[in-house]
Amino acid sequence: MTTHDADSTQTSRGRLLGAGKNLFSRNGYEQTSTAAIAREAGSSESQLIRYFGGKAGLLEAVFNEAWTTLMEPIQKQIAEATHGRDAILRILSLVIDAFSADHDIAFLFLFEGRRIRGGGTEVLLSKGFVQFMKLVLELIAKGQEDGSFRSDVAPTVMASAMLGCAEGMLRDRVLAERNRIDVVSDENAMRLTFAAMVNGLAAP
Repeated sequence: MTTHDADSTQTSRGRLLGAGKNLFSRNGYEQTSTAAIAREAGSSESQLIRYFGGKAGLLEAVFNEAWTTLMEPIQKQIAEATHGRDAILRILSLVIDAFSADHDIAFLFLFEGRRIRGGGTEVLLSKGFVQFMKLVLELIAKGQEDGSFRSDVAPTVMASAMLGCAEGMLRDRVLAERNRIDVVSDENAMRLTFAAMVNGLAAP
């Protein structure tokens, strides 16, 4: 009986996650109601509240689920890297590939991941993204210590430039697809451009 209940909970939670991701991406966060999410998931609003605390909690869970899925391959790439700059190239190229393959999560990350919610002034960031940012900063600092990155640029500025490059390419691709603009989406070109940018920050 316990196993059945646990399986049912996971199934219901998973359906709500999938429905939230789909509807948030298709219609936008603000335009998606909890009732629509529950209906799409074949569940109920009370279940959504139970598992996620509300719509904001569900969006947070969608982001964290995506980052959790990425963390194992990210750690594998770090372990195989020869130095800090190599690790940065590997993990950010992996993220570019992952977001290129999953257009829904790319849209949500780029357009719904940094909004002021609940009438406050603080921009809410997912825990997964905050942890990823910390990892990027640690790898840049490691690269400056091992001599693979130049040391006269602050790690925070370097991280901002690298993430801005990756996000900019992904954003333009998502916009082109959403607006049916005939633009060739070439992951190889994105990876090459990103590599050129990161290698431009190598130590002399």
